[in-house]
Amino acid sequence: MSEAVKAAWTKLEALAKPALQTLFADPARLDTLSARLELPGGAIRFDWSKTHLDGAHIAAFEELAEAVQFKARRGAMFAGEAINVTEGRAVEHTALRGVGRDTSVEEAGALHARMRSLVQAIHGGALGEVKHLIHIGIGGSALGPALAIDALARDGAVVDVHVVSNIDGCALEAAFARCDPATTLIAIASKTFTTTETMTNAHSALTWLGEHGVEDPYGRVVALTAYPDKAVEWGVDETRVLPFPESVGGRYSLWSSIGFPIALALGWDEFAEFLDGAAAMDLHFQETDGAANLPLRAAFADLFYTRLKGCQTRAVFAYDERLGLFPDYLQQLEMESNGKSVKADGSPVDGPTAPITWGGVGTDAQHAVFQLLHQGTNLVPVDFIASIAPGDALDPAHHRNLLANCFAQGAALMAGKAAKDPARAYPGDRPSATILCDDLTPGTLGALIAFHEHRTFANGVLLEVNSFDQFGVELGKEIAKAIEAGNTTFDPSTEALLAEAGIK
Repeated sequence: MSEAVKAAWTKLEALAKPALQTLFADPARLDTLSARLELPGGAIRFDWSKTHLDGAHIAAFEELAEAVQFKARRGAMFAGEAINVTEGRAVEHTALRGVGRDTSVEEAGALHARMRSLVQAIHGGALGEVKHLIHIGIGGSALGPALAIDALARDGAVVDVHVVSNIDGCALEAAFARCDPATTLIAIASKTFTTTETMTNAHSALTWLGEHGVEDPYGRVVALTAYPDKAVEWGVDETRVLPFPESVGGRYSLWSSIGFPIALALGWDEFAEFLDGAAAMDLHFQETDGAANLPLRAAFADLFYTRLKGCQTRAVFAYDERLGLFPDYLQQLEMESNGKSVKADGSPVDGPTAPITWGGVGTDAQHAVFQLLHQGTNLVPVDFIASIAPGDALDPAHHRNLLANCFAQGAALMAGKAAKDPARAYPGDRPSATILCDDLTPGTLGALIAFHEHRTFANGVLLEVNSFDQFGVELGKEIAKAIEAGNTTFDPSTEALLAEAGIK
């Protein structure tokens, strides 16, 4: 840790930390800590006023950002430099949205044109009647498409998409049960085209097609990969291989050909708006400095609670059924990116890094976990996400009640309530932030996801970790392969479990 970074953290730790109600004595607080960002497809309001950030902390966090050379690191990412230092790679998911190194943006445009042509050809009947797509991937190759399709395709998809990630055969069989083999395509999404779970599911899907009368199962496959030669070698015709750059990590890949099922379900115009919404957030993040930069401001609040208040978790509640998968998506984005114990230079970290991200859907969560949030001993910062426009055509009372509950929870967490009976007392002074969309459209969803990508990157820079490797997922997979090979001895507990299950 440099002396400048150490000094910034020392200053932050020494600052007074007033209660939220005290902070709201400042009449300018709401204007200072909330902002409305106009985007393709609608606007989003970001309100961080119910967090404990104040002017002194914001100024000190800005000093920290300067000490870790945040501007330079942000610039390096957009310039396509190899900021993923442990793997020697650039990080270029923003180029897929048209913001980044010129050559990378040009390459992304060509790859999108290839994908658009295939999507439009399928919609036009070039592969016969297509009613269903089974999209097979795992991690970022599945979570992004599943989120976007669940959020945006509920009013009727052009093609019915089923996302399968788990190697548990029950997941694949459930998709088979909903699809007619004669009108089904299979998308295989794997960066390396070697992922064990994905390729096992892919083989089973082709077997299913063949057993149900499809004469050429490989002719029904679309491959989404950074290694197109491996897909062709596996048996997919080159015309149905959609590549994406190796510089795009799995959890950042839904903007690439991994987004093929989104475009197939929604249509290309909607997918283009999805990209445009993300690009608008990219430009805001790239061009705005200090706490006015919304993802950076969110990172300031995140580090206030993890580093200065010792919070081990962060909760996200979507008060919109269409965003039910959003907490799951953020779990991978945030915990795989910043769940590190060493810095980018290989030295040990000097404090907590990523909190445990968890959450659910309102109002269901109110009747499950909010007891702990309001009266428990754990301090948990909360993000509420909602849309002003409803996603349904029912009596408006439904949506009014939903939004009323969303806003009430944030107010209650902050205000609390005194009572003579301690079991009925609410301590209050509990933080929350609210992200309120005008409407949930492809553009606003794209911006919402990009906001959290940049928030995650900003946290990583301030923590001095590399947000773009994920070696922590490898060891368990290596041991699983050793179990399959059957030539390795493990600890007594694992040996007993293997024997009990009949695996060894």
